[in-house]
Amino acid sequence: MSGKRHTPLSLYPEMLRVLWRRAMRPLRVTWRRNWFYRRLLKGRLPDKIQFHPYDALPRRLEDADNLLRGRFRFAGQIVDSDGTSIFTRKAPTRAWAEALHGFDWLPSLASAGGEPARDLATQLIGDWWAHNPRYSEPAWSGEVVAARLVHLFAHGRFLTTSDLLWRSKLLVFLREQSRLLARTAEEAPDGLPRFEAAAAHALSGACLDDSVRRLDSGLARLEAEIARQILPDGGHVSRSPENLAHAYRHVVMVIDALTAIGHPVPASLRSAHDRMAPMLRFFRHGDGALALFNGGHECDARMVAGLLARDEVRGQPFGYAPYSGYQRLAASKALAILDCGKPPQGAFSTEAHAGCLAFEFSSGQQRIVVNCGSPPVGQAGWDTALRATAAQSTITFDDTNQAWVLPPGHGRELLGPRMFGGPSEVVTSRVETPQGWSVEASHDAYHHAFGIVHERRLVLSAHGDALIGIDRVVPKTQGRQATNFAIRFHIHPDIRVSPSQGAGLLLKLANGEGWRFRVAGDAHIEESVYLGGDTVRRAEQIVVTGSVKDTAVEIGWVFEMI
Repeated sequence: MSGKRHTPLSLYPEMLRVLWRRAMRPLRVTWRRNWFYRRLLKGRLPDKIQFHPYDALPRRLEDADNLLRGRFRFAGQIVDSDGTSIFTRKAPTRAWAEALHGFDWLPSLASAGGEPARDLATQLIGDWWAHNPRYSEPAWSGEVVAARLVHLFAHGRFLTTSDLLWRSKLLVFLREQSRLLARTAEEAPDGLPRFEAAAAHALSGACLDDSVRRLDSGLARLEAEIARQILPDGGHVSRSPENLAHAYRHVVMVIDALTAIGHPVPASLRSAHDRMAPMLRFFRHGDGALALFNGGHECDARMVAGLLARDEVRGQPFGYAPYSGYQRLAASKALAILDCGKPPQGAFSTEAHAGCLAFEFSSGQQRIVVNCGSPPVGQAGWDTALRATAAQSTITFDDTNQAWVLPPGHGRELLGPRMFGGPSEVVTSRVETPQGWSVEASHDAYHHAFGIVHERRLVLSAHGDALIGIDRVVPKTQGRQATNFAIRFHIHPDIRVSPSQGAGLLLKLANGEGWRFRVAGDAHIEESVYLGGDTVRRAEQIVVTGSVKDTAVEIGWVFEMI
């Protein structure tokens, strides 16, 4: 909250473990580079890639065109090969290097198709092998090997040529990468990278026919990660809609591969799939993309649609996701999603936002009230501001965050920007009224610093033409000084906000639809930003201000179609 923060003492044992692993890195790299360890990666050569899974990851022809011109753009950075091997160029960031070594260029080249793209892809694979014949990091790190294998399995058909020598080299390449991943998948960073590494481990056993034991161990590892990371309601433990989409993407690929080779799908894997698909629909706005909560971006709407098309059950979302901590109100073409959960714990909190009781609201394909979003990969400078409470559509007191992020220093450098604090108790209820569905929630994140509890009520009309809200600020202590507060409603950049000749503010949607915002208080328009995708967009926010002392303050507001 406020004041200088230090690394909690409880983190020191974990920090020591990370330091130990870093200290052992030279020994680990030396061991994995020697002749004997390389012999462990040998074995039976697979005959072929048994199955090429469909990967819904979006692909852009523009990226393929840049690649054919020698321009490699990853994590917001561009490096020109200048006619030499791109693997000899210095990586501007670790994220860029991981994307290059993870073969993030392959989906775009496969989408472009044609001999020039195929020739470039095979050349890049050959160059990678020539410049990385032995273990090094990050080129051979578990999460990077996992991404590389997923791309190769998904687009292996594109790489097929009539050259038998090339085909043999590719299968040798896949065998060694797969056998290495079986030994290193658990070393991937905790959270989604470790989940994806476990899925790639299982996928390597299904797509290649050289080792039944590797398939069994991969499935066991994936089932363990599902138990750790997928909640009973189908959400991801990080509470990020985007992380859920990518976890589901890998689950779908593994299930498709098992089905194709006639291997039984484990019950836990099938159960996770059937829980995750409705939860993905839970977060989906009318434009087909995802809501912005806890480090998530919109994601490509075509990717989300492609993933959900693989769901034969067509499970529909519930109104309340108690384990993930979200409420969903839907009527006609309107949708409101309310965050009513606590921040995730430990390594799962490195992208979490301090936004309890923040909400998003959309009408049809147009988002109206949003959260500011998250920085694209490689633009960490935005991270602190976008995770703050003021970047979410909720209330702040004296410009103070609900929770705090591990400050710069040894702790953050070792463990990442984890989030601490936040509400210790969130209470929520849901009822159907004659006016429509109503949700009430409260949290105590500001109780310690200000002696205040925030309560929020949302009511979505039965016809979806009005979202009514009430924010209550309830002091729990007496004799306190007045505390200023600001209720923020970040507005999507496609919407123009202007004062109304009557009361309130007018919102003009891109599709011509009109809405009015009215509030029982002082409202004004301020600048904001929106990072739902890869670029920073200017936006506006509606801010309602006030103060509270010893008695509760209640502010009613409404977004209504006109």
